[in-house]
Amino acid sequence: MSRQSLPVNLLALYSAVLIWSVYRPHSLYIWLVEVAPAVVGVLILIFTYPRFKMTDLTYLMIWISVILVAIGGHYAYEKMPLFNWLRDTFDLQRNHYDRFVHFVQGGTMAALSRELLLRTSPLTGGKWLAAITVSIVLALSAVYELVEFAGARIAGKKAEEFLGMQGDIWDSQWDMLLNGLGAVLFLLLLTRVHDRLLTRVEEKEQRKEITL
Repeated sequence: MSRQSLPVNLLALYSAVLIWSVYRPHSLYIWLVEVAPAVVGVLILIFTYPRFKMTDLTYLMIWISVILVAIGGHYAYEKMPLFNWLRDTFDLQRNHYDRFVHFVQGGTMAALSRELLLRTSPLTGGKWLAAITVSIVLALSAVYELVEFAGARIAGKKAEEFLGMQGDIWDSQWDMLLNGLGAVLFLLLLTRVHDRLLTRVEEKEQRKEITL
């Protein structure tokens, strides 16, 4: 698969899942408020792709996240069948699909934030970059929780279903914690892979500048 075809193939697969997810969802309202931000993000990536191509790893992480969000939007998260089975099989207190998604999204936000920092700012690799990356992920997570809070106030009686709290008063704190843990795990496991891919992108851009 060529460098150019990977994002195109991922977009095609996402489009198919997105179409499936909007067909008879548990709640069209829940689907819209959960999936719309991901769709907007994908559109931004499409618009910026000709001028600013991300690494394959970052595109792959984003793809996994938006796929999980589309599935969550279809099932309103707490009714996702596989995680209902896990809840019943292991006698868990709740369906943990939403928390799994937050964990994955933490890694995705770390990949995206780290790449943007390295490619558009004076920052270089190291402990400070890692600390700033995790801080950005936690800040974005907190902002999202505030947006959810505002949406819940507007939604009124639909608030609990929209938030997916499932009776857990600490749901927002768990979401932010899992975002942070996902970011830390990405940095621990995939930093070197990310750096190698970033080097390839930089070399390709340098060759293009020389050619021009």
